[in-house]
Amino acid sequence: MKVYRYGDNVDTDVIIPARYLNAPDEKSLASHCMEDIDAQFAGTVEPGDIVVAGANFGCGSSREHAPLALKACGVKCVIAASFARIFSRNAINIGFPILECPEAAAAIRAGDMVAVDFGTGVITDETLGKTFQAAPFPAFIEEIIESGGLLKSLKTRGVAK
Repeated sequence: MKVYRYGDNVDTDVIIPARYLNAPDEKSLASHCMEDIDAQFAGTVEPGDIVVAGANFGCGSSREHAPLALKACGVKCVIAASFARIFSRNAINIGFPILECPEAAAAIRAGDMVAVDFGTGVITDETLGKTFQAAPFPAFIEEIIESGGLLKSLKTRGVAK
């Protein structure tokens, strides 16, 4: 997975600009993802690519459109030094994995090839030949992500219709 690298305080208005919030579907959101910080992102990101960022990724407004746009682009996950709390919750609720690992976020460079094992929390930068340890997902969060989001998880368990 190829890495796209960003700094600290990447806010939800940069991830998906507010002018596109009325997009009719996820594909339309994806076509504008990150365009105010990286005009090439939506046109070059490929399924399985990874976003790496500094501290406070996803700060700003509480819209779930931000992780949804990243997921719709095919981004496998975001690795960051830290996440804004509401972005973190929204990501899990839609089944989009995020990993908090300051060491990995500091070391991984744009263009590096990175593999992630969500079960163990091991992040491997294959370009640098280094591994990093993030906290693995608790079982209940792993189940939410594997189900494709909180609502789908609840439906699978028969708790929601």
